[in-house]
Amino acid sequence: MANSMHTGNPLDRAEYISLRSYKRDGAAVDTPVWCAPLDGKLVIFTLKESFKVKRIARNPKVQVAKCDVRGALSGDWHDGTCRSIEGDAAQEQRAYAALVAKYGWKMRIGNFFSTLTRRRGRRVVMEISLQSD
Repeated sequence: MANSMHTGNPLDRAEYISLRSYKRDGAAVDTPVWCAPLDGKLVIFTLKESFKVKRIARNPKVQVAKCDVRGALSGDWHDGTCRSIEGDAAQEQRAYAALVAKYGWKMRIGNFFSTLTRRRGRRVVMEISLQSD
């Protein structure tokens, strides 16, 4: 798996990134999320029914920036595109492995409680491709 981890991206090591997606009217919505590098992209997970999934399905253009848990920015915005990788079980498994490799016990505890509350089956993995500067 070490080969698939990519460290050239300025956001690869960020604990949180702010994911900016866009409403139908063009208004931006920023959400702090965990991310992990995989194959030169960033992977995140969220609930399938979340509004960000719906916004990204309508408009895959996103921006991401390093931030803290509350979403306070600590880096520049980067343009990219985002897509769901739902239906690709092998890639989903690789994405979760990358997240566990990065977040360790925090991710494992989150997975445990998500399984208990049956939220884990409602998750979707999303992949962010950043534009080259």
